[in-house]
Amino acid sequence: MAKKANKPELNKEFQSKVKETQQRKLRARSQGDQGVWFGLGMFGLVGWSVAIPALAAIAAGIWIDARYESRYSWTLMMLVIGIGIGCLNAWFWISRERQSIQEDFPRNGKEDTDNEGNDAV
Repeated sequence: MAKKANKPELNKEFQSKVKETQQRKLRARSQGDQGVWFGLGMFGLVGWSVAIPALAAIAAGIWIDARYESRYSWTLMMLVIGIGIGCLNAWFWISRERQSIQEDFPRNGKEDTDNEGNDAV
């Protein structure tokens, strides 16, 4: 008897996994073939979002070092600050992309809460 009680739960879990896979495939078809260039572009976006603030901070550090005498190297300090800002910038882009993916594909069947009793099994 315990196996029969478990079967509807397994069936609903299976249905939700199939539905999630189907939604993922439909989204991929609607976006078309993005290919290798799309992936390289995303790597480039993240790379440039770190490189540009780092280079700008290095330029500011070189300018400060040339204008003012100091015991410390402003170029190195600004490099660290620029990389930190660039990493925060990259984290922003990645988290925004992840959020859009999660909005498209909610987990655990949360989008079907009003249709719970309407499934024909």
